[in-house]
Amino acid sequence: MSTVDVVITGMGATTPLGGDVASTWDGLLAGRSGISINEAEWAEKFDLPARLCAPLAVEPSEVLPRVQLRRLDRCEQIAIIAARQAWADAGFETPSEESQPVDPDRLGVAIGTGIGGPSTLLGQDDLLESQGLRKVSPLTVPMLMPNGPAAHVSIELMARAGVHSPASACASGAEGLATAWQMIQNGRADVVVAGGTESCILPITVAGFAQSRTLSLRNDEPDRASRPFDIDRDGFVLGEGAGVLVVEREDHARARGARIYGRLAGTGITSDAYHITGNHPEGVGQINAITEALRTADLSPGDVGHVNAHATSTVVGDIGEAVAITKAIGDHVVLTAPKSALGHLVGGAGAVESIITILSIYHGIIPATRNLENQDPKVALDVVAGEPRKLNLNAAVNDSFGFGGHNVALAFTAA
Repeated sequence: MSTVDVVITGMGATTPLGGDVASTWDGLLAGRSGISINEAEWAEKFDLPARLCAPLAVEPSEVLPRVQLRRLDRCEQIAIIAARQAWADAGFETPSEESQPVDPDRLGVAIGTGIGGPSTLLGQDDLLESQGLRKVSPLTVPMLMPNGPAAHVSIELMARAGVHSPASACASGAEGLATAWQMIQNGRADVVVAGGTESCILPITVAGFAQSRTLSLRNDEPDRASRPFDIDRDGFVLGEGAGVLVVEREDHARARGARIYGRLAGTGITSDAYHITGNHPEGVGQINAITEALRTADLSPGDVGHVNAHATSTVVGDIGEAVAITKAIGDHVVLTAPKSALGHLVGGAGAVESIITILSIYHGIIPATRNLENQDPKVALDVVAGEPRKLNLNAAVNDSFGFGGHNVALAFTAA
């Protein structure tokens, strides 16, 4: 397969550990936790068994003007914040009618979200029920639609090569990056602003996850609740955040003298076709996604030194992923699981964790997995715990898996 070299030239994020990439990365290396007790009145009102969450470290109101805040759902707000950071980090100026740093017809956007704008949907429905039609905002639909984040970013950046909004649950952010890679491979774009966003710490989502018994109930120890690969793990902690990357043709990036963090070398997208929430028991879809990512990257399993694992801290999911990694790559790889510190960012997870994967290659250091005190013996892999580990990396894989049987694997290599 003849492929175009694709690189990462800009990154932006807002997460439970920090309002940008630098603070998030520093927080991971320092071993901080973004998880806390959910202090919202509704958490107590509904007597929810899971009282934990991982909210943003920096509120959008500290970054965006009030008028823009009123016109955007929270998931749209944080997507724009992360996209602006990534765009500036790539060395581009804000586009205008007079000055466009990238040909608009060669600039695309691919930002996924698992749910979209549920806070808008629920809030506006409450207004309709309590105060009638006239109180419902005319911006309700643009604020709640899942393609809203990508659409707003495309309008701001004047991107006309295509706007995509993958909605593949917890794999949405990673699929946004895979879509960007495909757009460049297909010759549709030279630059794609890609990633994922999610903000759904709400009564209905927390109640739904709680009823499905996927959330941690370690309410008395918030910072120790998310514990991927640990024998005492009992579920994930719901978080919010966004990650956006500037994905670019390498020749285009080098022609403008851009800094290159690394290459998005290959992608793999598969589906389990098995169960709406459970993974295939033999990990077939996950194995095939990783294998395809390596094939399109022209990498052998032995080339891969690190996997940034999806690892949500669920009893079954962590073991299944470890088995899939072992079968697809081998037992020589070194793992880390950022959800131990960030919580589960759902549609934003794959993008934020791709940023972490790239920085691990770029800086030659892998952040530790928090709370890994007694590794499950069924996880027969080397998981970084305690302290970050320095390791010279040429290639790494980021896994993302979502409800519905969505599997996305991204292969990154050094610049």
